[in-house]
Amino acid sequence: MPGDATSGAGPGRRALILVENLSVPFDRRVWQECTTLRDAGWTVDVICPQGSKRDTEPEAEIDGVRIHRYPLRAATGGPAGYLKEYGSALWHTARLARRVGPVDVVHACNPPDLLFLPALWLKRRGARFVFDQHDLVPELYLSRFGRGKDLLYRAVCALEKRTYRAADIVIATNESYRDVAVHRGGKRPQDVFVVRSAPAVERFQPVPAEPELKRGKPHLLCYLGVMGPQDGVDYALRALAELRDGLGRTDWHAVFVGSGDAFDAMVELSRRLGLGDQVQFTGRIPDADLVRYLSTADVCLSPDPRNPLNDVSTMNKVLEYMAMGRPIVSFDLKEARVSAGEAAVYAPADEEAEFARLIALLLDDPEKRARMGKIGQERVGGPLSWQNSQVSLLAAYAAACRDHTPVAASEQVRTGKRQRS
Repeated sequence: MPGDATSGAGPGRRALILVENLSVPFDRRVWQECTTLRDAGWTVDVICPQGSKRDTEPEAEIDGVRIHRYPLRAATGGPAGYLKEYGSALWHTARLARRVGPVDVVHACNPPDLLFLPALWLKRRGARFVFDQHDLVPELYLSRFGRGKDLLYRAVCALEKRTYRAADIVIATNESYRDVAVHRGGKRPQDVFVVRSAPAVERFQPVPAEPELKRGKPHLLCYLGVMGPQDGVDYALRALAELRDGLGRTDWHAVFVGSGDAFDAMVELSRRLGLGDQVQFTGRIPDADLVRYLSTADVCLSPDPRNPLNDVSTMNKVLEYMAMGRPIVSFDLKEARVSAGEAAVYAPADEEAEFARLIALLLDDPEKRARMGKIGQERVGGPLSWQNSQVSLLAAYAAACRDHTPVAASEQVRTGKRQRS
């Protein structure tokens, strides 16, 4: 029942979720958390950046969740650009948090590991702090910049440590992240909860395949996701060049759906590799078009190379491929195997020629593709479902609020700021 320990002790309580990396509800994980808390009786506010093409309104109330957005320009120009971005985000977050007023839980989602600063301000006013660790920022830094002893690396390690120290409860996206919180972060095991990301099944409902999307070829290959320096799109492109040149396979068309810092560089790389006629880059597209491509795809690609971050991170695209019943080719990463199991085949880490060979193997075996797709759907509908993650999320909130008196209604009214836009 709502309000007991298993439901997150929701009725009469308020949660404020802080996000810097993406807008909401575009950030699917955060939005699922918002609606889960709302359904458990929580009043939920979110502070996040405005999007460039969606989530552009400064204020919105969507399905009972109040969203406060601020303008933010993404970092450019190296460390100075990040300092400017993060400084602006912190100022706006603190400004909007004051307008929201007292809350029972402040729930901060990284990256960056700086949101403990406004969270500490709210803790001093009676809130409990839940740290939702979406990324291991030290590993992210190493994976992007490859430097482990410089001043900036030491700084991100120190900020992570301060965040762990400030948090009452930590939410981890998988068991690997949980181990880091316990062993590196010094958190008690009972204060760290695994809340796995899971696709919104209603968003990923297969539709009839559209052969015209294959551009006259027998097969369609699909990549879905962010295109940043650590996401391996370059590995996928080189594997496709090997599939064509080394294995003599030209019976495929490939589509890369998504955007990111490396988008333009990846388009240029595809041209240099002579793949312009067989590889299509769509950028971000509406959900309906995404589902059309995934429903038509014969094989989906997860080319994330092994690095300190990718090996222990859960890739959303893998779960989304599985929800759509698509077979996957992945590099052999620890958490990729945990997520996909037998729904994927695994090339040795970073070996592009073997990645290409596995694509060819699946293209030649439609029965294997069908079996793998069914396994993926069953996993997403069972042990990896959001329903299981909801239980963990509400347990984390119940632990945060144990022996904690709710913010009094009179205190909320006294601020006079809840409804200001």
